[in-house]
Amino acid sequence: MVADLDRSRSAEVVETDIPGRLDRLPWGRFHTLVIVALGITWILDGLEVTLAGALTGALKQSPTLRFTNTDVGLAGSAYLAGAVLGAVYFGWLTDRLGRKKLFFITLGVYLTATAATAFSWSLWSFCLFRFLTGAGIGGEYTAINSTIQELIPARVRGWSDLVINGTFWIGAAIGAFGSIILLDSPYLTGDTGWRAAFLIGAALGLVILFMRVWIPESPRWLMTHGRPAEAEAIVAGIERRFLAEGATLPPVTQPPVHLRMRGSTPLREVFHTLFDTYRSRALVGLALMVAQAFFYNAIFFTFALILTDFYGIRAADVGWYMLPFAAGNFLGPLILGRLFDTVGRRPMIAFTYAISAILLVITGYLFQQNLLTARTLTIAWMVVFFFASVAASSAYLTVSETFPLEIRALAIAVFYAVGTGLGGIVGPVIFGVLIETGSRTVIYGGYLVGSALMLAAAVIGGRYAVAAEGKSLEAVARPLASAD
Repeated sequence: MVADLDRSRSAEVVETDIPGRLDRLPWGRFHTLVIVALGITWILDGLEVTLAGALTGALKQSPTLRFTNTDVGLAGSAYLAGAVLGAVYFGWLTDRLGRKKLFFITLGVYLTATAATAFSWSLWSFCLFRFLTGAGIGGEYTAINSTIQELIPARVRGWSDLVINGTFWIGAAIGAFGSIILLDSPYLTGDTGWRAAFLIGAALGLVILFMRVWIPESPRWLMTHGRPAEAEAIVAGIERRFLAEGATLPPVTQPPVHLRMRGSTPLREVFHTLFDTYRSRALVGLALMVAQAFFYNAIFFTFALILTDFYGIRAADVGWYMLPFAAGNFLGPLILGRLFDTVGRRPMIAFTYAISAILLVITGYLFQQNLLTARTLTIAWMVVFFFASVAASSAYLTVSETFPLEIRALAIAVFYAVGTGLGGIVGPVIFGVLIETGSRTVIYGGYLVGSALMLAAAVIGGRYAVAAEGKSLEAVARPLASAD
């Protein structure tokens, strides 16, 4: 139901029950398809990151590239730098132009760039293509996370968001398995194996383009951008789909919202809202994103280097160690994700960040004392990242649900960019240099820094995070266009 309350286009106000109608929907085939078609972005990122890690040995042995450990760290940072800038630019466009347009554009950028990576001929060309690949993935984060948040019912938003983020590790497993096949194939020698590996992502991206055609524009975005009739038509179509499948729609219990139509939100208002109106929420988002970005990227981007340099694992065999590592990361959100909707956001954020920090200290100490084999180190990382994966996913959940609708995509982008810039870009470079020293004690010092950041985030999240479980997005953060 959408009713015009004021016919003046300069100050038109509409009353709409669209948020309540979306939140009352039972889980159905529509939601599953949304998660598959859009959540697959995380699979792409997992694929890219794992390929970059699993292929480090092959890149160092490449007769064309001949990378050093420092070059590997530089390439990892180029990918993350692209993700940072892509997130900000495409996030801004997502809030202005709509969710649907951007998740096609960003996927196109990713697909083209990752295919180009397969044809790299030098360090600078490899870093350039990795930068562009990262830009596509960074843009995907903003368009996809905002769309999913706005289509999934409030009562399962926490679990579904964490599981979607956890699918990163399905991509990691695909990348690890692909590297095993391609790097150990007698038919793919020299540079051929790692080049073929980067084409996996391009092929997957091409399939995803067709999967996304049927995804509608976010009705919540439409209703705040002067297009309430289109929003109403989309929601009515979704409801008809549920009724045709035999579902019973419960009554709408949420009160309608009143919104003043606007075409866009000025950047001045965006940053005033982020860092003044919602200052404590900004602190939480920044702390969670920086800590998890450093923790994850520093360790994961250099895991292959640890295996090859300290344990003598062949480059072609690194993928076998990535597979169980990926399994632990995916199972964490899948098993613990529902607790974010039942136990609550604050206690679960504090717990997962703190336990990850403690387990990293223990694992790092055992590594420093040379008490772990390649196999037991992998098992230890499985345990650490069972919890750390949940913590990292909760950071994305937090920044995507606790800011107003009109700036949601850009808010995701800003905190992803700052967090990844401070914690993610620096991490792989630093750890690449630390590993180059060959000192376990020096590397352990880097692990201690990551642990300290996670503990600080646990305290901040436990104290200031928003208890958003079961609440509609409009109740968590009132729209800037609200006329109530």
